[in-house]
Amino acid sequence: MRLLHFLAFVPLAVHGQNLLVPLVTTASRIESTATDSTHTISRIPASFLEENTRRTLPEALQFTPGILVQKTAHGHGSPFVRGLTGRQNLLLVDGVRLNNSTWRGGPVQYWNTIDPYSIDHLELVKSQGSVLFGSDAAGGTLNASSKSADFDDFDDDTLFHHGSAYYGYRSNGNGSHIGRIEDAFGVGGKFGLFLGLSAKDYGDIRDSAVGRMRGTGYPEQDLDFRFDLALDPQTTLTLLHQQVNQDEVPRWHSTLANPGWQHAGHLSAPGTWLARTLDQERSLSYLRIDRENTDASLVKRCSATLSYQTGRDSESQIRSATDHRYQVAEVDTLGLDLSFESPIGNDDLVYGIDYYHDRVDSEGYRKRGAGALLPDPSNRPLADDSSYDLFGAYSQYLWRPHDAFELSAGARYTHAAAELGRYYDASTRTDAFDAGRDWDNLVGSLRGLYRLSGSWSLYGGASQAFRAPNLDDLSGNLTTRSGIAATGSADVAPENYLTYELGVRHASERTSLNLAIFHTDIDDLIVAVPTTDGGATTVATNGRDGYLYGVELEAAWTFHPCWTLSGFAAWQDGRTATNTFIGGPLLDEPASRLLPLSGSLALRWTAASEKFWIEGRLLASAEENRLNISDRADTQRIPSGGTPDYHVWMLHAGWRANEHLELTTGLENLADSDYRIHGSGQNEPGFNAILGAKVMW
Repeated sequence: MRLLHFLAFVPLAVHGQNLLVPLVTTASRIESTATDSTHTISRIPASFLEENTRRTLPEALQFTPGILVQKTAHGHGSPFVRGLTGRQNLLLVDGVRLNNSTWRGGPVQYWNTIDPYSIDHLELVKSQGSVLFGSDAAGGTLNASSKSADFDDFDDDTLFHHGSAYYGYRSNGNGSHIGRIEDAFGVGGKFGLFLGLSAKDYGDIRDSAVGRMRGTGYPEQDLDFRFDLALDPQTTLTLLHQQVNQDEVPRWHSTLANPGWQHAGHLSAPGTWLARTLDQERSLSYLRIDRENTDASLVKRCSATLSYQTGRDSESQIRSATDHRYQVAEVDTLGLDLSFESPIGNDDLVYGIDYYHDRVDSEGYRKRGAGALLPDPSNRPLADDSSYDLFGAYSQYLWRPHDAFELSAGARYTHAAAELGRYYDASTRTDAFDAGRDWDNLVGSLRGLYRLSGSWSLYGGASQAFRAPNLDDLSGNLTTRSGIAATGSADVAPENYLTYELGVRHASERTSLNLAIFHTDIDDLIVAVPTTDGGATTVATNGRDGYLYGVELEAAWTFHPCWTLSGFAAWQDGRTATNTFIGGPLLDEPASRLLPLSGSLALRWTAASEKFWIEGRLLASAEENRLNISDRADTQRIPSGGTPDYHVWMLHAGWRANEHLELTTGLENLADSDYRIHGSGQNEPGFNAILGAKVMW
C-alpha cells in the first residue's frame, strides 16, 4: 500500500497524545496553555515516551508532524524540523543552550546525548525564530525539561520519598537491554532531591533484507541529579547535573559491514572502510535562582542561571590496513542567563540577556603504513586552542487589547565573536593562525492569536532567525556524507531566515485539531560546495537564496470514553540555489533531504479503570525522489533514485497491575518490512518485540 492511496481514506492524522491542554513555557518564556500560543507547539510527556517505547530523544519526535528523524547511525539521530536540522535547530535543557560552536553542518549526533529517561517532558516550538533564545532557532526550538523530586506537590513540612526501577528488553538483533533507577526524597514545600541512573546496552539491529547489521549496537551510561530548595515562599534555588557517556557508536554505512541495499529498483552503495566509530561524552551543570513575586511588583518573575558544560567527541576511522585516522575535539562552555517578566496593565513584557563562552581544543592523528599513530595537522577536525562568544539581549511584549485577541512583538540584538587558534589550511598544507571574526545581528518577531470561539482560534505571524558562523563553519576539517572531505572557510557570513506561518487550532473535551502552513525564506545558507568540478573535497561557502514551505495537520477524537482515534499528515517542499563548484555556474535544485508526504494513524483503547490500555498504529511515508547534487552523491545513505516508500504497523500495550508495578509491551514492524528513513545511514529494525517492567515505591 502506498501512502497516497492510504491517505485517500484517512482525512485526519496526529500523534495521539491525550486531549488535555498542557502548560508550556518555551514559546514565550511565560507559562501559558498550548492553545494560547501564537506558535505551533508539540508537548511530549515522559509517559508518551514510555508507552511508545521510544529508544532515543530524536525517536521521541517520530510521531510529530513535520519532523523527519534522520539517523546517520543507530545512535546518531538528527531530526529535520521543517526542513532544517543539526545546528539550524536549537536544543535546550531547562532553557540552557546545548548548541555550541563545534556543531558541524547537516545532521549531528548531539540530540542523542540527552537521555530520554531523564526527561519529564519535551516542548518543541516550530519556526520560533531567534528572538527569545538566540542563534540557531531556524527550524525549531526543542526544550527538554528535566525530572525533579516535585517537592511542591507534597504537603508542607511533610517528609516524602518515592522512586522507581525500570528494565526494558528489545528483541531485535542480538537484543538490547535498558536499565533505569530513580530515587527522590525531601520535605514538602521545603526541598527535594532527585537522582537518576541509566545503563543501556544496544545490540546489533536486524533488517529483513540486509540481515543482521553488524556493528550497529553500542553501550551508554547516564547520570542525572537535581536538587531544588525553597529559599523562601517566592524563591527557589535549583542545582542540576547531567552526564552522558556513549562508547564506540558505529557509523555502519561507511564500513564493510554495510553490504549495500536494494529495494524496489533503488540501490544504495556498500561501505568501504574497515571501521568507523565515535565516542561521545557530555555533561551539563547549572545553578539557577527563580523568584516569583506575588505582590504588585515591577518585576513579576525573574530568573538567573549560571551553567557549565563539557563535551568530548572522538572519531576513529580505519579506512584501510595502512590508513588509520583519529580526531578529537573538546569544548568547555560557560553560560549566563538573566530573564525577567514585568506586568504592564493586562499585558506582559519579557526581557533579559544571555551569554555563552566556548573554549575548544582539538587534535588529529594518523597512522600511515606500518608506522605509529602520530599527530597530523591535516586530520585536525577544527581550529585548536580557539574560543567563541555569543552575547544576546532581547525583549518581547505581549499585548492583550481584547479577550479574543493578543499580539506579541519582540527583538533581539546579538554579538558573536570567534577567535581561531591553529587550524589546517588545505591550500598551503600547513597550520594557519587567524585573529578571528565577529558579527552583529538584530532580528524581530511579530505574531498574533485570535480566538474565533471558545474552542477555535487562528494564530500565526512572521519570525526572523539567524545563525552566526561557528568554529566548524570557519575551520572545520571533517568527513561527511559518503566519504567526502568537508573544510571550513573563514570568509563565511551569517545565515538569515524569515518564516511566515498561519494556523488554525481547535480544542474541546473530546476533539482536537491543528492545521498549520509555513513558508521560510533562506538567505546566505552556508553549504559545502566542491572546490573543483566533480571534486571529492568541499569548502564552506554562503549559498544563494532558497525557500522551504509545507503543511502539517494533526487531530484526535475521543469518540467513546475508552476509545481515541488520532494521527497526523505532513508534507514539505523547497529549493536552494548553489554553485555547482567554487566559481562554477549557479544551480537551482531541491532542498536537501526534504520530508516526503508522511502520516500516521493510531487507535487507542483504555479500560474504564485506566489500568490497561492498547494502541495500534500505522506509520507511513511516500517515496522521496526530490534530490539535489549532494543527495545523489551520498550513495551509501540515499539509494539511487531516492528513498522508497514504506508503511509500518506497530502495537503497544500497558498494564498497571497495582500502585507498585507497571508492565509495557510493544510489537513494532509487525510485517517485518524492509525500509529506511530518508537520508539515514542504515535501515530501520525489522520485527521487534519490546518488553518493559517498572517497579515504583
